[in-house]
Amino acid sequence: MTTAVVVGGGPNGLAAAALLAKAGLEVTLLEAADEVGGGTRSEEALLPGLLHDHCSAVHPMAVRSPALRALGLERHGLRWRLPEVDCAHPLDDGTAGVLLRSVAETARGLGVDAGRYRALFGPSARSWDALAGDVMGPLLRLPDHPLLLARFGLPTLAPAEVLARLFRTPQARALWGGVAAHAFRPLSEPLSSAIGLGILTAGHAAGWAVAEGGSGAVARALEGALREHGGEVRTGVRVTGRAQIPPADVTLLDLDPAQVAALYGDLLPARVRAAYLRFRRGPGAYKLDLAVEGGVPWTAEPARRAGTVHLGGTFAEVAHAEGEVAAGRMPGRPFTLVGQQYLADPSRSVGDVHPVWAYAHVPHGYDGDATEAVLRQIERFAPGTRDRITGVRVTRPADFAAGNPNFGGGDILTGAKSPLRLLLGPRAALDPYATGLPGVFLCSAATPPGPGAHGMCGAGAARAALRHLGGSGALGDLGGLGG
Repeated sequence: MTTAVVVGGGPNGLAAAALLAKAGLEVTLLEAADEVGGGTRSEEALLPGLLHDHCSAVHPMAVRSPALRALGLERHGLRWRLPEVDCAHPLDDGTAGVLLRSVAETARGLGVDAGRYRALFGPSARSWDALAGDVMGPLLRLPDHPLLLARFGLPTLAPAEVLARLFRTPQARALWGGVAAHAFRPLSEPLSSAIGLGILTAGHAAGWAVAEGGSGAVARALEGALREHGGEVRTGVRVTGRAQIPPADVTLLDLDPAQVAALYGDLLPARVRAAYLRFRRGPGAYKLDLAVEGGVPWTAEPARRAGTVHLGGTFAEVAHAEGEVAAGRMPGRPFTLVGQQYLADPSRSVGDVHPVWAYAHVPHGYDGDATEAVLRQIERFAPGTRDRITGVRVTRPADFAAGNPNFGGGDILTGAKSPLRLLLGPRAALDPYATGLPGVFLCSAATPPGPGAHGMCGAGAARAALRHLGGSGALGDLGGLGG
């Protein structure tokens, strides 16, 4: 039987392994931690029964991911849950930009910006199921739906600050800026609109969903799909040298490029090794898990119903904070994301004590204490929150890195998403998953389409591996996954 080894059990490694097993390969997955999932895990961090997500928390790109849908994860217990309000971006005057699943309802809440919002997001959201494989795959290829992709893709080339000028209301501009800031890049850069447009379009198609029972349910379902098709999972296996990787017909690596360069060294073609050694990290995340009695008392009422709340003030404030972080300076008011997943999934709470998940964008490797800065941002838009907090756990950039080498310096996106990296992945090549070594492929979030629990980086690498092996007959077909 044709064999495959996957090193790393984050959502991309799991998706790649499960898809290859479904295609008929004998698959072994090696994971360094004691459980699979990488950033897509959940735990009772502060109180028995109070469930916090570790890193990946809200999943607009995952619900209709072709990779996850191909694996039928509902059979393995995955259930998506939606909040009443997808996202709110409060302002100091008590108003907020409010994101709802419906493009039309979101637009109605944006006043004079309604028409432009509908024009920007309506057509692509309606076509998302056709677009997803093209948008969530490598760009240097012939798309399945070129006209739809062109309609979606042209605005992504613009800096986020240019698209912000389409809107006249501070609420619409702030809402756009908060979503665009998910890229961890200066909002003045070309292509800084790409990740925000992708998240918003996918979210309008499927909602900003959470996994019932925590994000770890996504990883457990992927592991279940892998085992369903005969795959083996070995946890507690930290691979630090090539000799620890069992021989196989194909090897897939859910690792960042620098780790691949360290593992394979001079065996890699010189140009590939040089590109991997040039791998650049992005800014870091500084996270607080909070236990909050009665929930956060937001001044803006829609935020009380929102699964995600973006804290950064006006578009100009968000842009300034992101520019400072990218330049290696800690802003006084960092852009902060707050997750209230329990509003969609009440099983995560304990009585009237609720798990609140919050993290700020900070410079790469930041070793200071940002706890007070994060709490001030929350208190700014929800006075009285401090009095309701009954427990706090801090995860610093170094803690993210210690738990997952892909998150070096707190870089939870696995690499800076600069314009070139967004377009090309870790190096300039027609196949961004190929390492230049026959049968060895990269499948981490450093490859297209980038971070998230969607599994599409793994799907792209699995397709590349199948093409290497012949891609037909007993190996099955992964059609419809892009690539």
